[in-house]
Amino acid sequence: MVPQSIRYLGELRCKATHSPSSVELITDAPTDNHGKGESFSPTDLVVTALATCIITTTGIVAEREGIALAGTKIYAEKHMSTDGPRRIAKIVLRFDVSPGVPNEVRKKLEATAHACPVARSLHPDVVIDLAFRYPD
Repeated sequence: MVPQSIRYLGELRCKATHSPSSVELITDAPTDNHGKGESFSPTDLVVTALATCIITTTGIVAEREGIALAGTKIYAEKHMSTDGPRRIAKIVLRFDVSPGVPNEVRKKLEATAHACPVARSLHPDVVIDLAFRYPD
């Protein structure tokens, strides 16, 4: 269990505090949903959680295989539904892998990415468009 506390600041803004570290983050409603869009929205954080979960879990596999993933980047974008209830409809992720990952390890990394805990926690209706790009 990792405790957090969240305080509503007004004007559709919240401050979340990670209790073990005291690190804080601010969320803001997006401009297309009555907010100022001055920080991550709650749905932006879902995308961030997915991307960072993927890079973290693949990093665990890479370390176990003796491969450095430092410098790897993930480009992420969120697509909200245009019909029905407002929800995340699609998440696009482009995983730009650092050089030096052997072919035989790539499949392990990709399988790990698709099975990360956040990916497993998302509703099956959320489309996850994940592609890996290797430099060679």
